Amino acid sequence: MAILQLTTEKENSVCFDFLEEKIREESKKLIESIYADEVRRFLERMSALVDKNGNRLVVRNGYHKNRTVQTSCGNIEVTLPRVDDRKATEKFVSKILPPFVRKTPTVETLIAALYLAGVSSNKFQEALSSVFGEDSKGFSPATIIRLTKDWAKEFQEWKKRDLTGKEYVYVWADGVYVKSRLDGEKTCLLVIIGVGVDGKKELVAIEPGIRESTQSWREVLLDLKFRGLTKAPKLAICDGALGFQNAVDEIWGQMKIQRCWFHKTANILDKMPKSVQKKATEMIRDMHMADTRENALKAYDKFIETFGAKYEKAVENLKKDKDDLFRFYDYPAEHWTHIRTSNPIESTFATVRLRHNSTKGNGTAKATEAMAFKLCRQAEKGWRRLKGFEKLELVVKDIKFENGELKEAA
Repeated sequence: MAILQLTTEKENSVCFDFLEEKIREESKKLIESIYADEVRRFLERMSALVDKNGNRLVVRNGYHKNRTVQTSCGNIEVTLPRVDDRKATEKFVSKILPPFVRKTPTVETLIAALYLAGVSSNKFQEALSSVFGEDSKGFSPATIIRLTKDWAKEFQEWKKRDLTGKEYVYVWADGVYVKSRLDGEKTCLLVIIGVGVDGKKELVAIEPGIRESTQSWREVLLDLKFRGLTKAPKLAICDGALGFQNAVDEIWGQMKIQRCWFHKTANILDKMPKSVQKKATEMIRDMHMADTRENALKAYDKFIETFGAKYEKAVENLKKDKDDLFRFYDYPAEHWTHIRTSNPIESTFATVRLRHNSTKGNGTAKATEAMAFKLCRQAEKGWRRLKGFEKLELVVKDIKFENGELKEAA
């Protein structure tokens, strides 16, 4: 046991070291990029200062000696351009990294503030002020516009990454609708999040589709397959849209489905008057929060008997997904809170929608996709490991569970 624990700690240490190194690399790039942009804009303002031969008096003058900046992810050594401003009417002073300053905000904080404020001209200053304070006046929106183009390029590269050897135990799938401000298009983003045997959730796919059609989901799954994701997950949690389920049957074969209780509850209540929705919600909760399948089915029968006569459509909506709604009882009890709903996607896109409401939609459909991708990737850094992840190996091996507990051999 001690050896196993030591091995796990060593693997975690290597993983964290790798992650921190990648964060430092991206921080270095961003700091140097923004600093270089400040220098460029200062030189443009001083371009009128010339000698009798028309040569500029304020120019770039190589680079400063490498400078170490302290960040929350460790020390970063940056290489910054130097300006010969001895004949300028003002001295060059960086806003992001003034002389003698050795600390800077995290890249994540900067990006989150810019996104949530919309990265638009009327809110750009507000976003920067929330990070750098009032001294940030003078920053150009062009800096972040250029960065967003880089993020769009990053998105395209990410979509082509090799998935050979990847295997997910559970996947969450959903279609999220967002509207573009400039072209008026309502984009359906098809999103898949997966969790591996190590219990770590990750963004698997985010692609625009034509609603949640079978063909759109088919294209997403085929793309994943041809990039190396050939093994079907053990369980897919989805909102009940037939497009995804039909595509799964074709690409990955017959696969077990857990119907999302969050979506199912909303669908049922939509067919009932507000006067009974509170009571109905409580009774639905008694189903998916029951400690055993037997008790859940008792609550299920009670709901049908209570509302069947008056609200037939609501009851039929519940009955049509009976098997898939209670599938989670066949998996470890520690996993139930994760697999009863598609919450990993819902909670992630709450951030996307917050940004969306702030700007009344992104500029174009392409900008919408890149924006959603970047926000999801930022959110991914804060995703917690699956509770009871040690039992994922048992799920992979098709070990049987009954009411969340290991099923005893006959």
